[in-house]
Amino acid sequence: QVQLVESGGGLVQAGGSLRLSCAASGSIFSINIMGWYRQAPGKQRELVAQITNSGSTTYEDSVKGRFTISRDNAKNTVNLQMNSLKPEDTAVYYCNWVARRSSWSGLRDYWGQGTQVTVSS
Repeated sequence: QVQLVESGGGLVQAGGSLRLSCAASGSIFSINIMGWYRQAPGKQRELVAQITNSGSTTYEDSVKGRFTISRDNAKNTVNLQMNSLKPEDTAVYYCNWVARRSSWSGLRDYWGQGTQVTVSS
């Protein structure tokens, strides 16, 4: 059984910073994509940032220049550094991996349980 565990959420004032981290409990054979999604109350879950195993990154337009995603392939962790936070960044942030659990298994999505990020004005 593989579970993703996020950490680093919390309450911060506008303009502040937070760093989210995500690691897996259980073994993973390979990870194609690591990413972060968020869901604000009454809104659909949206992609915030993702990084491929070759290091290519994608960011949602509103976070470009403020958020940075990084991954440590040796440790199988992904981080999201969030700077210049705004009240509209308030949401539950979810870690997502597209990965194989073993050499013979197919790619599938793995999700964390979510961590709350609240930015006060």
